[in-house]
Amino acid sequence: MSMPQKQESLIEPGNCADTKESMAKTKSKESGSRVGGNGSGKSLVIVESPAKSKTINKYLGSGFEVKASMGHVRDLPPKEFGVELEKNFEPTYEIMPGKAKVVSALKAAAKNCKDVYLATDLDREGEAIAWHLSQVLGVPEDRIYRVIFNAITQSAIKQAFANPGRIDIDKVMAQQARRILDRIVGYQISPLLWKKVARGLSAGRVQSVAVKIVVLREREIRGFKPEEYWLIPAIFTTELANDFGPQWQQFMSGGEKPEQGPTIELQNKWLTEHKAFKADLYKVGNETYKASSAEQANRIYEAIRAAQFKIGNIENKESSSRPGPPFITSTLQQAAANRLGFSTKRTMSIAQQLYEGVDLGTEMGSLGLITYMRTDSTHISPEAINEARNFIGKHFGAQYVPEKWNVFTAKKSAQAAHEAIRPTDVDMTPEDIRSLVPEEQYKLYDLIWRRFIACQMAPARWDVTNLDVVADTSIGQCLYKSGGKVLVFDGFTKVWLVPSSEQELPPVKVGQDLAAVDIKAEQHFTKPPARFTEASLVKQLEKEGIGRPSTYASIISTIQDRGYVEQKEKKLYATDLGEVVNDKLEQYFPVIMDVAFTRYMEEQLDKIEESHLDWVAVLNEFYGPFKKTIETATAEMKHAKAETTPSEYECPKCGAPMVYRFGRKGKFLSCSAYPTCKFAWQCDKEGKMVEQQVSEHKCPKCGKPLIVRIGRFGKFLGCSGYPDCKTIMNLDKEGNIAPPKPPPEPTGLKCYKCREGQLVIRQSKKGPFMGCNRYPRCRTIVSIKQKDELLKLQAEGKWPPKTAEEADTILGRKKNAGKLVKARK
Repeated sequence: MSMPQKQESLIEPGNCADTKESMAKTKSKESGSRVGGNGSGKSLVIVESPAKSKTINKYLGSGFEVKASMGHVRDLPPKEFGVELEKNFEPTYEIMPGKAKVVSALKAAAKNCKDVYLATDLDREGEAIAWHLSQVLGVPEDRIYRVIFNAITQSAIKQAFANPGRIDIDKVMAQQARRILDRIVGYQISPLLWKKVARGLSAGRVQSVAVKIVVLREREIRGFKPEEYWLIPAIFTTELANDFGPQWQQFMSGGEKPEQGPTIELQNKWLTEHKAFKADLYKVGNETYKASSAEQANRIYEAIRAAQFKIGNIENKESSSRPGPPFITSTLQQAAANRLGFSTKRTMSIAQQLYEGVDLGTEMGSLGLITYMRTDSTHISPEAINEARNFIGKHFGAQYVPEKWNVFTAKKSAQAAHEAIRPTDVDMTPEDIRSLVPEEQYKLYDLIWRRFIACQMAPARWDVTNLDVVADTSIGQCLYKSGGKVLVFDGFTKVWLVPSSEQELPPVKVGQDLAAVDIKAEQHFTKPPARFTEASLVKQLEKEGIGRPSTYASIISTIQDRGYVEQKEKKLYATDLGEVVNDKLEQYFPVIMDVAFTRYMEEQLDKIEESHLDWVAVLNEFYGPFKKTIETATAEMKHAKAETTPSEYECPKCGAPMVYRFGRKGKFLSCSAYPTCKFAWQCDKEGKMVEQQVSEHKCPKCGKPLIVRIGRFGKFLGCSGYPDCKTIMNLDKEGNIAPPKPPPEPTGLKCYKCREGQLVIRQSKKGPFMGCNRYPRCRTIVSIKQKDELLKLQAEGKWPPKTAEEADTILGRKKNAGKLVKARK
């Protein structure tokens, strides 16, 4: 395996092509003047992260200084709309909270440097970061160059800096249009949801459609009506002298989990050892077999079970299977979820680490192990393909190298200039790094490496056999079908394991007699569609053209963070809140929620970058109809808590019909005679009334039984006399009544924020802390470690101070990060 050696200066700053004259027009709140002259000394290179900076720093000579922007430095203001709708959607940008020092440091470095190279990521987001940096650094445009690379390796860095370019303004405008479009949707719909559903909610152009997809699947499952059907499978053997039936029954009742039985793999092994195979009933007489009741199935079963069976037709053929393409973002997320159990967010975080650079020890230092991980292209560079083919021939043999390269067709929207996700050096095998990196980095690298090597290997070949088993019965000739295959050449599966449930058939010939090991009639029911997992939701979003590689992880994370979707045992469920919000948006914003329209808008945004489409025209096309829809929704949308849905239940108190209402804890049952009758009760996800579970405990206030209820934090005991008696008692993890929390302990310290309350000592899972006794009106929190010092200051008349800034200084906190550093261009 080749190991990179320590490099001297690989490149020197060079001349760059002219930049585009037209730059995006923006209204900016930054101040500062352009730095004149050409500067002197080193050239400044700006990347996005310290890890990336550390990795490429060793590839650049002494003529370069590498610094990190720590991601975005400018954005639309966090607490203002920031878009002039009547002035061609002119955006207002501000230095992001907490980035003032970073920007100041970069400006100081740029002032003293000869040239500035912006080496942010190669996608739209990276291009936008580069452009924002060019706007705030105060450096003339002719001294700013753009370098992009698909991998952080010596050769890629050398090539990128030898051929620098200028910022791609079309790519910047595509990202800006997307950002403004999302700001319009979020800022104008979200406040409406606050007023009509609950505070703190949000809507998004893409996230809301993702929620809709989950909600529709939830309702499809809920409304599914299973249909009964019967199968009559059989197991046959060529060993006529042996009765394997009792052995098979005993085998099937064993295994690690008797209720599930042995795995398919173990079953196939048993069948092979006993020269047996499975078969399915296909025809009865001249009709295709079908039974929807026990009566139909048993009539056929009685005719079959005593029949004599023999081999009918046999068909042999060879089949082959080609390897799959190398990973793109979506397929990597799916494979990591299915094979490693990683969430989409975790996968992208680990992939980012592998791309930016992993420290492999003092000899090798920090190396970028994979190419850029946000891509929808399956393209592979010729150099990488040749490296893979050489590796395959050397380590597996010439028979595993196909005559021609394996080429994969990408979807139309894929950016061909990008590469698929692959290892930067195929000679760096997963085992080479296993002891040098965390386990999760090893696992993901192993997955990427194997997929890439496999994609350039020869197909796997199989011998496939299909056969018929026939029997003459009282209801006509019955025909069973069976099939199996044997691996002849493993090909790419030597590296990329493909699980198979195929059985291996014993040698047979036409007319050969068979013995039945097992025949039975089995009842089955059709199943509803499966709930989405993170992996299958990514696949669906990609199929529908919703979102882009860089957004899948954030979409799935956001809809869960907002409480619209929850994950249980790796499956995604729509919450009551998610359904209510979805219905409101579907009713008043059908275009926004339309999958086809969302796909169309994604395509339009792509065309801004690829076809020079006017971004203002794209936003105008959207905003005209949207503005009218907002006005209608604001005037007509009813509050979710004021709406009711009929139920099948009657009120146990007054006999009036019960209805479903929506509250802060979700859907519940309420008396339709409210407020005359205030009876309310919990219901489950399907709307079924939760049965009352009476505990053995009595209410300490009124003596009535305490019943088990479910709240936001789990189960607790509540008085059955509610709402007349509102006694509640918490339960511990074992279901026992938890002792009451000790009352807060006074400290005598005054609260510096509200200046009315006092700090008291409270308990939390992480230990004691000081908080204002006027909580929740005042949410001041102070470390318990500062109690004695603050008491001393208070005795000296120095506590509480006059301003929050002084308090932050005393408490050792950072200055108010909410104050934005605003500079004019």
